[in-house]
Amino acid sequence: MNETRALILDFGGVVTRTLFETHDVTERALGLAPGTLTWRGPFDPASDPLWVSMQNREITERDYWMERTREVGRLVGEDWTDMKTFVQRARGAEADLVLRPQARDAILAAKKAGLRLAILSNELDLFYGVEFRRRFPLIDLFDVIVDATYTGILKPDPRAYELVLAELGLPREACVFVDDQAKNIEGAEAVGLPHVHFDVTQPADGYARALSMLGL
Repeated sequence: MNETRALILDFGGVVTRTLFETHDVTERALGLAPGTLTWRGPFDPASDPLWVSMQNREITERDYWMERTREVGRLVGEDWTDMKTFVQRARGAEADLVLRPQARDAILAAKKAGLRLAILSNELDLFYGVEFRRRFPLIDLFDVIVDATYTGILKPDPRAYELVLAELGLPREACVFVDDQAKNIEGAEAVGLPHVHFDVTQPADGYARALSMLGL
């Protein structure tokens, strides 16, 4: 295997554990009582009507997280107006706890096999902040990071996928794109980019499929 194939990963939810999975980390960081945060998104859609609205495309992913940001800010008596505040206050101190163990394994396996690695994110620095990204484990192993924070081109816009392919300098059939949002997977389908629709509740399966498609 050489550098003629690439694994392209969404960041939030795919490389990181979701904010739904790290309520304990968030509560500890913010000084909230254990069990304060009850919304569980894909892990318990019935308990999270706002998540269901997002899945039905009545609101955007950004709308969902802005509502959660304002809500958690109110819990600590503050007025939070951007997602970055939430993410950085909730998990900024514990970057290691935020990396998915399955992502760590897959990224290291891909690198060892000589695959190229890319991130294609709608909000990496917007949500996490530059400092968090710089401190994030394994971030230096990525050859390419295409972040809509700077490009202004959000998945599922076809141009987002074309940008990451151009940066990698590889044909689409030599790449596999992994994302947890259905609309972003539809965007990949539209441009003929091989893909895995990542289920955040079964992360090992998603990574195994992606690596298998790349010959690992």
